[in-house]
Amino acid sequence: MLLNRPVKGFLLDITGVLYNTSSNGGTAIEGSIEAVKRLYEESKVAFVSNESSHTRQHLLDRLTRLGFKLNMNDIYTPAPVAIDIMKKNNLRPYLLVHKDCLDEFIDLDTSNPNCVLMGDAENDFTFHKMNEAFKVLLNTKNSKLFTMGNGKFYQREDGPCLDVGAFGAALKYATNCEHEIIGKPNESYFMTAVNKMNLNKDDVVMIGDDIVSDVGGAQKIGIRGISVRTGKWRPEWESHPDVTPDFIGNNLKEIVDMILDNKVK
Repeated sequence: MLLNRPVKGFLLDITGVLYNTSSNGGTAIEGSIEAVKRLYEESKVAFVSNESSHTRQHLLDRLTRLGFKLNMNDIYTPAPVAIDIMKKNNLRPYLLVHKDCLDEFIDLDTSNPNCVLMGDAENDFTFHKMNEAFKVLLNTKNSKLFTMGNGKFYQREDGPCLDVGAFGAALKYATNCEHEIIGKPNESYFMTAVNKMNLNKDDVVMIGDDIVSDVGGAQKIGIRGISVRTGKWRPEWESHPDVTPDFIGNNLKEIVDMILDNKVK
C-alpha cells in the first residue's frame, strides 16, 4: 500500500472484520478487540456497516458482549439514512426487512406502498414477501427499489449466506425498476463518516472483507481501500478482475499495527 499520505482515520466494516456472525451471537476475530482499542487511543475510527438485520443498539450490545468498547455515535448503519430518505421524499415503503428491525421503521407510513425498502431479511425472505414487493414495483408508476447495501453474500460461522443484493437483483430482473443503494458503496454513506471525523477522504483508509462494496466503493471516491483476509474473503480475490486493493492484510490487528507503526510502504 502506498502511504505517501498519512493515515489520520480508519473506516472499518464490522461483520467479517471485527467479528464473525453466527446464530448464537458470533465470535470476535483474533486481535480485533485489541486493534479497535488501539485505534481509539491513537487515531480516529468509524464503523461503516451495511448491517440491516439488527438495530444499531442491538449491534452495539452484541459487540460489547464480545469484548469490544465502541461508541454508539461511531457506528453507521443504513436504516437511519433510509428512514430519512423515506420521510423527506414522502415515500411509503413496502418493508422487506428482518423482523428484529421492524420497530426501527415504526414511524414510517407504509399504507398503499409506492416503493420497496429492502434489508437483509434473512429467513423473512419468503416467496410471499418477495412477491408482494414484486407487485408493488411492477404495478406502481415510478416505483423504486431501495436496498440497504448491495452485497451478494456474507459469511457466517456455518458458511456463506445470500445477502440483500442477491434478492434485490431478482426484483430488478423481474421489474426493470429503478434501484438506489443506501449504504456502501454509496459515496455519501462513506463521506458522512469521513466528515464526522473532520477529515478529508485523502486522510482515511477503508478496511473491509467485501472487495467490491468496501474496497472498490471506497477507491472509486478517492479513499484508499484495504482488504482483509477474514470474514467472506475469497482467495481468488487476490487477483480480482475489477478491484485492486491498496493493501491486503491477514486480519485487522495486523493492518492497524503495520499502519500505526509505519511498517507499510
